[in-house]
This record gives sequence, C-alpha cells and structure tokens, in this order.
Amino acid sequence: MNKTTAQIANKLLEHACEQQSSDIHFYPDPIHDETKVYYRLLGKRTYIQTITHSLYQVLLTYFKFTSNMDVGESRKPQNGVLSFESKRHDEYSLRLSTLPLTTLESLTIRILPQSKTPELEQLFLFPLQFNKVKTWMKKQSGIILFTGPTGCGKSTTMYALLEAMLQENSCQAITLEDPIEKKLNEVLQVEVNEKAGVSYQTGLKAALRHDPDILMIGEIRDEATAQFAFQASLTGHLVLSTLHAKDAVGTINRLIDLGINRNDIEQSLIAVAAIQLLPIYKHNENKERAAIMELLDEDILTAIIKGEKKGMENNYHSFHHLLKKAYLYGFISFETYDDLSQK
Repeated sequence: MNKTTAQIANKLLEHACEQQSSDIHFYPDPIHDETKVYYRLLGKRTYIQTITHSLYQVLLTYFKFTSNMDVGESRKPQNGVLSFESKRHDEYSLRLSTLPLTTLESLTIRILPQSKTPELEQLFLFPLQFNKVKTWMKKQSGIILFTGPTGCGKSTTMYALLEAMLQENSCQAITLEDPIEKKLNEVLQVEVNEKAGVSYQTGLKAALRHDPDILMIGEIRDEATAQFAFQASLTGHLVLSTLHAKDAVGTINRLIDLGINRNDIEQSLIAVAAIQLLPIYKHNENKERAAIMELLDEDILTAIIKGEKKGMENNYHSFHHLLKKAYLYGFISFETYDDLSQK
C-alpha cells in the first residue's frame, strides 16, 4: 500500500467527520482475520467497512502512539486524547479508548466537534421546552440535573446554557469534567485526573474557594459527589450536572439511593431534564437531530418528592407523548416513532 499510516488514519477520520459520526468502533474478528469498522450515526451503530487484521494492527499502533498511550501495553484498558483538523478547517477533539480482548484489543474513538456551541434554540425540537429551560438559569442557587444515555446531548446542553448565561451576565463559572469535551471562553475548566489527585471531590473543594456563581459538574457518579454538589447548591451556588437515571421521574429515586434526603432534594433541586435525541425527518432523509425532554420543575418535583403524583399529568409530558407529538407534526418518520416507542 502506497499511502502512509498517517494518511490512512486521516482519511478515515475525515470521512467519519464528514458523516457527522459521534464515534468510530473497531471490532476485531480473530476468527476471520479481519476487523469491522462502524460509525455511530444519528445515535445508531452503522457498519462502514471491513479492513484486514494487519491494517488494523498498524492503525491501532498509530492511534495509541499519537494519543500518548503505551504502545507496548495490550493487557490493560487505556485512554488517550488526540486533536484533529479536517480539510474544512473544522477542529475536533478525539477521545480514544482501548479494551483488551482474548488475543486482540478493540478501539473506540469518540469525536467531539470543537466548533461553536449550538444556540439553545437550535437544540430543542419544541420552542416551549427551550423557553422553560431558559427560565431555570435565572435562579441564583440550586441544582439542575440532566439525564439520558451517553451521546444524548447532556454536555452540549449544559455548555449552551453556560454560554447563554455568560452573554447576559458577568459571572464566575467553573466546570469539573472528565474529560473536558470543549473549550469555553470566560469559563474556568478543570479536568478530573485521579492519577494526579484531582477527583470530583477535591476539585469541587478547590473550585468553591474561587467564589463561583455557577458550577458545572460533568457527572454525579457517587454518593460523595452528590452530597458535595447539593451542599454547594444549598450555600448560594447554581449547580449544573448530569446523572444516570432511566427517566426524569426516576432521578428522584436515584438521588435518594445516593444518600440525598428528601428535604435537601426539595430545597435544592430546581429542575430535572431527561434528554432524548431524535433524527429529524427532512426532504425524505434523516440528517440532523434535535432534543425532546421530559421536564420536571417546581410543583411537579414537590409532588413527586411528597408522593403526590395525582394531577401531574397536566403539567408533565413523557417521552411517549413527545414522540407522538413529533410524529404528528411531521418532524420524525413513522419508522423512527415506532422504533423509539418500543424502547
């Protein structure tokens, strides 16, 4: 093959970025001596091509070397970071992850565009939801939580909210992320690094000494981080974060499981937004995505915390309701509606 390894790797990355892929998956198959390449397009894992095992090994070594992984280590999972600039001069941050298998290593590359964060109104399918989320940011203290699967837009939404706030008010904003997905202007961004002794807990303690108005915590992963986040919100800070929960209502139970008492939840929790991205149907094709949200705030949250769910259906729209609305308005195809309704 005449092309260098770097040229082959760049061609692959260029194509993935052109297709607006969020991830590249390399799936080695030792039985057939080949490796399948998949992209995640509009949330779906899509087969792209099959390459020889020998070419994959060369590409794997190249990606590990350029992202500062240990090329000689194949028995332990590794993570790396790489920058990429497309032919259109669009910049991307790549997060690489290896996973040791029986005889080989798999490789996944997360593609994070570094272009300007989309405006808030571009993120949401329904304007009413956009307007409601904007009102949350007017609070001076409390906590706003975003839930949903990986790649659903939680971080993008939080970035957009931060930038919208900074355009309207001068405030001290600090983020703690693992990893930092996008560089933001006028924001102090701290990357969690357990090896260097920077955990979410130590980072939060240090951040509070910098007199922040807004704290963005990449993810509430454990009881200690949850407790600290709620303490920060109770002492006059606006906190944004993400949490793994099945849906918006399930977030309350998840917080209780993490040791947050109901009184603190009622006093601190401003709102919960569970996010789902839909492939939007335009010109007989799905080429972009927009978010629908299960939104819980104010009276609805209080009713759930107190176990008084009666009447909340008038103010709360579930994903099923929003999917049906999106289909009836012609935003999504019947296939998309039918597929997502089964989940």
